[in-house]
Amino acid sequence: MIPLRDDQPRFSKPYVTYFVIAINTFIFLFEFWLGQQSQGALNSLIYDFGVVPHFVTGALSGTNHVSVAVAFVPLLTSMFLHSSILHLLGNMWVLWIFGDNIEDYLGHFTYLVFYVICGLAAAITHILLNTSSRVPTVGASGAIAGVMGAYLLLYPRAKVLTLVPLIVFFTFWWLPAWIVLGYWFLLQFLSGTATSIAYSTSSSGGIAFWAHVGGFAAGVILIKLFPARGQRQRYGTW
Repeated sequence: MIPLRDDQPRFSKPYVTYFVIAINTFIFLFEFWLGQQSQGALNSLIYDFGVVPHFVTGALSGTNHVSVAVAFVPLLTSMFLHSSILHLLGNMWVLWIFGDNIEDYLGHFTYLVFYVICGLAAAITHILLNTSSRVPTVGASGAIAGVMGAYLLLYPRAKVLTLVPLIVFFTFWWLPAWIVLGYWFLLQFLSGTATSIAYSTSSSGGIAFWAHVGGFAAGVILIKLFPARGQRQRYGTW
C-alpha cells in the first residue's frame, strides 16, 4: 500500500517539515554530485556519517580506537543522508503527507525536537539489535516512522488515499489511517524479526527494519509526553 494524501486538515504552515525536506534534498544533491566525481569519496561520506553499530559498541566497550565523535555524531547526521533517489523520494513523500499534521499539533520547535529524538531512538534501536554490524545505515525513515506513530495515535480515523496493488492492476482506496499505518508497522516488525540475524552478520546493506520499529514506538510514546500547542486544543484533536 502506497499512501498518496490524507484528509486531515491543518491550521498552520508546516515550516519545519518544509525545511527538513529541503535540507534532505540539498544533501542528497551533494551526494549525487560527489558520486559523479568519485564513488570512493561518496562511499567514504556514507561510512563516516552513517551509523555503524560496531563503532558505537566498540567505543562504549573500549574494544576499538574509534573516537566518541566518530561513533556518535552519525546518530544525528545519518538521518539526513540517503542511499538513492528512490530512498529519498519515498521518505520525503511520507513526511509530506503526515508531517504537517504532527507539526501543526506540536508547534514548530517542539516538532523539530520530536523528529530528532525519534530519529535518535531509531538509530539506537538498530544498534542494539545489530551490535556487530559494520554496515553504515543512513536515511530519515526512522525519524519519519516516529511521525507515523504519532499520526496513528492522534488521527486513527483520518482517511488516507492509498494506492493498492491487486495482482495485475492498481486501485485507489480511501482507508483509515490506523489500517495504513498499522499495516506498515506490522510489516516492519515481521520483516525485522525475519531478517535480524542475517542482517547483523551480513557484510552487505539492507533495510534497517528495527530502526523503523524503534522510531515508530518512540513516536507513539513521545506524542503523549510532549505538550500540544495550546491553540490546537480548541479544534478537538484529542
